[in-house]
Amino acid sequence: MNSNVVLGIGFVLAGVVSLVASSIFVIRLERIGARLHLSEAILGLVAALGADSPEITSSITALVNHQRGIAVGVVLGANVFNLAALLGLGALSAGRIALHRKVVILAGLPALLVAVMTTGLEHHVVGIWPVAIVLFATVIPYTAMLEFPRRVLSVFGLPPHAVEWVERAIAEDEDDLSTAIQPGVGSALDGYLALLMLALVVVASVVMERIASTIGTRGHLSSIVVGGIILAGVTSLPNAVAAIYLARHGRGAAALSTAMHSNMINVLAGLIIPSLFVGVGFATSTSSLLVLFYLCFTVSILVIAYWRKGLGRISGTVIVVAYLLCVWLMVRL
Repeated sequence: MNSNVVLGIGFVLAGVVSLVASSIFVIRLERIGARLHLSEAILGLVAALGADSPEITSSITALVNHQRGIAVGVVLGANVFNLAALLGLGALSAGRIALHRKVVILAGLPALLVAVMTTGLEHHVVGIWPVAIVLFATVIPYTAMLEFPRRVLSVFGLPPHAVEWVERAIAEDEDDLSTAIQPGVGSALDGYLALLMLALVVVASVVMERIASTIGTRGHLSSIVVGGIILAGVTSLPNAVAAIYLARHGRGAAALSTAMHSNMINVLAGLIIPSLFVGVGFATSTSSLLVLFYLCFTVSILVIAYWRKGLGRISGTVIVVAYLLCVWLMVRL
């Protein structure tokens, strides 16, 4: 049998194992979170982390093997794919994703900051350590605020009406999440299964990254194309399926939160933290284009979602077409 066929079969099998294992991993994490009495917003973050484990592992594997182009492609490609599939296809499938403006601001501002800082890092406007400090100084309090809003906000001395605004925004977000995420109470078995599934995700993702790298070398494909199109698309499928389901069932806030939180986690765990240890490297024309697409997608979607109080079929079509344009340009460069 041709070696390329064997590699292709191996990639597909590893992808199936990764997707199935990550789905089970998410369910078990949610059950553990329910046992710990975590809020719906934190459970949403936990679910996003579990669903993002394939792309995070693939990115870290590429960085360890000094293939930063693939790592950047996986993370940023997955983020652009998330926005196109989770929100663009979601809006097309559902007809409209209705959103509260408070929810758009609450989920969007941290995600926008991550996109801006990532763009600055990729273009060497700012170094990795300042980026890491700013992002963790933002994301950590943001995460804590989702669980303990009044306690965290009081530390910053915000006026009562601002605290009430944030609490209402979190409540509106959790109204959707409480319907979208309904885990049972977990047990010790869930913990063991979560660890086993995580191990399977790691092994399968490493195999996918190695095979994709080999296929890319043999096919003379750029590392950004391998990471940003092939790996990013496969590893992001669980998020896409979940978000389309949420959109079709009227859970707009849950779909938006899934997309924005997933993108934040991808960048922090798949790119920023590993880059603190292995370095940043140099941007290529394709990676520069991809990070600009990521930033423009994030800004545009948040502006439209805020202005129109949601995303309709027209905006969904524009998002999907823009993603296809992004893919075409990456292949052409």
